[in-house]
Amino acid sequence: MDTRDPAAEACNSLEEVRARIDGIDRRIVALIAERGACVTRAAAFKASTDAVRAPARVEQVIGKVRALAEVAGADPSVVERTYRAMIAAFIEAELATHAALG
Repeated sequence: MDTRDPAAEACNSLEEVRARIDGIDRRIVALIAERGACVTRAAAFKASTDAVRAPARVEQVIGKVRALAEVAGADPSVVERTYRAMIAAFIEAELATHAALG
């Protein structure tokens, strides 16, 4: 899969690169919000805080996104570190939701 972005490659200045990054950030934040809504919904289906933490599921997701990174041409280590931080934040939020539901 060729992941090169012709629009980014066509940037002719730092300002253009930064504008492109700003657009990507808007899309990433929208996807994080969508993922967060799913995480919030998942809290209702989990019987315990152990089910919220789900370390085996975390590792499953990490393996999946590392493989996706390889296919997409992204650095798997960067993707893993990003996802570990995101998952940790979502687990904290989901624990709070789970507690409020319980």
